[in-house]
Amino acid sequence: MSTPSTLRCVVLGAGIMGRLIAWQLARQGHDVTVYEAGSPDAQGSPARVAAAMLAPLAESAITEASVVRMGHYALGRWPELLAQLSSPVFFQQSGTLILWHRQDAPEAQRFTRLLQTTQQQLPELPPMQMLDSAGVQSLEPSLEHRFTQGVYLPGEGQLDNRQLLQALLHELEQLGVALHWNSPREPQDFAATTGGPATLDWIVDCRGMGAGQWAQLRGVRGEVARIHAPDVQLSRPTRLIHPRYPIYIAPKPDGLFVIGATEIESNDRSPPSVRSTLELLSAAYAVDPGFAEGRIVEIATQCRPTLPDNLPAMRISKANTSTSSQPHVLAINGLYRHGFMISPALLDVALECMQQGPSALGTKLQLHITSSGHDA
Repeated sequence: MSTPSTLRCVVLGAGIMGRLIAWQLARQGHDVTVYEAGSPDAQGSPARVAAAMLAPLAESAITEASVVRMGHYALGRWPELLAQLSSPVFFQQSGTLILWHRQDAPEAQRFTRLLQTTQQQLPELPPMQMLDSAGVQSLEPSLEHRFTQGVYLPGEGQLDNRQLLQALLHELEQLGVALHWNSPREPQDFAATTGGPATLDWIVDCRGMGAGQWAQLRGVRGEVARIHAPDVQLSRPTRLIHPRYPIYIAPKPDGLFVIGATEIESNDRSPPSVRSTLELLSAAYAVDPGFAEGRIVEIATQCRPTLPDNLPAMRISKANTSTSSQPHVLAINGLYRHGFMISPALLDVALECMQQGPSALGTKLQLHITSSGHDA
């Protein structure tokens, strides 16, 4: 094994999680090699299609308090991580606006009750603000008086996912990380008994749907449109509550908007149907009619890796270093629709586990971590 000060690491998968971990390990002076089944532009990865919203309280309506804690922690970490990059990445922390039409008020009441319950459990979150028509218009003047009620969640944010993926790629190249594209690998490919390098310390498995060793891992399909609509003046991520097709609208730089719908339980990666596309665009038009004159840049689908409880998990398999040259394996999976929202938290927990042992941060954030091996 290498000395504790210099680890030799292999990272499997170069989506958002794999790139973050490989980057931080390399910045700390460790020897890092990355194997990715796809291409450098992350085609086929959920990270490329995602809206990259950082909205822990908004997401609490469909997830557990532990994920909300991770998201809240990550909101403080993202500015620190982005400041370490040599390329600029769009980052915004102007809150989330939640809207609904009058006929959907019962659904909105259910939604806000869920958020109120989260606020009671996690009082460290910035309190949500109920808005009347004037309050909505003060935040987003272009909406005029189309919505008589809304909810504002201060402190929530977003970033540009594709800028970030490209910036991380640049950092990995500059740091001299060995990058192997279109090169799928399994952890067992690096076992010393099968001819793998005997001096390898850690394998970090971030392959998502490609990691077949996770029982009951499933894909949850999302459908996302990227619309260039410079006449639309929405300035912050906006969500529309609807019982059948709730959507989110995330404004990116240069008049680009990422518009997505609720998830679909399916591993299907085929293009969106005409019906779902019409519903998605109609809902966006209902928020701001300016989308009618926008241009469709892309309509894409993604299948996000999801475990049975919809929660992220980490597994650590540690070899007995006194009798074995096998590398340790740290596997992360099940980020579901929260990859960008929680990845800095998972990053910091993973680094603690690799360099210090049991993670106090992981315990604090209630991340599900299982360990096996004599050193666990």
